[in-house]
Amino acid sequence: MADAGLVRSALAHLGDVGSLRLDGTDVRLTEQPHTGKVILRGDPTDPQFLGAVRGALELDLPLAPNTSSETPPVSALWLGPDEWMLICAPGSQDAVAESLRVALEGQHAAVVDVSDARTVFQLFGLSSREVLAKGCALDLHPSAFGFGDVAQTLVAKASVILHQTADESDEGGPSFDIYVARSFADYLWCWFQDAIN
Repeated sequence: MADAGLVRSALAHLGDVGSLRLDGTDVRLTEQPHTGKVILRGDPTDPQFLGAVRGALELDLPLAPNTSSETPPVSALWLGPDEWMLICAPGSQDAVAESLRVALEGQHAAVVDVSDARTVFQLFGLSSREVLAKGCALDLHPSAFGFGDVAQTLVAKASVILHQTADESDEGGPSFDIYVARSFADYLWCWFQDAIN
């Protein structure tokens, strides 16, 4: 891992971008630049694999497609039948990955730190679904995409992982974490700037 003093936001070249806000509404977009991200691969039908993960992280992996689970400070996003992305606090990804490697030693599994590959945008506010729908073809109605749901999709033609972290019943309305490749972060931020303003 890079020296913590050298870790930069994907949007650092834009200066202090802070957050975007839709005029007259509460819709906001912020970057969560240093979130830890670890890809985990393994056999979800193997109780030994699931038990090892549970023992290492005190977390049950989500087994249903396009769902998530959380035991703070770690959450898991289902990406495929044998793949999850584990989300953790900035700087804790090395400990999470090492804990899994130790617990899964000798098993057919893979653990890879991908923290630097993507940045995270957080879109929240009562009209956030409408803003997101401007560039995303998914059905984002609360009955189709709700709290805890995960999808690999496109937003404004950029490949993203979309995770709903709060819904309409929460204070401030729905919230979405949007994981985007660092190379597309500037483009997607500018697209949201147009979409929000």
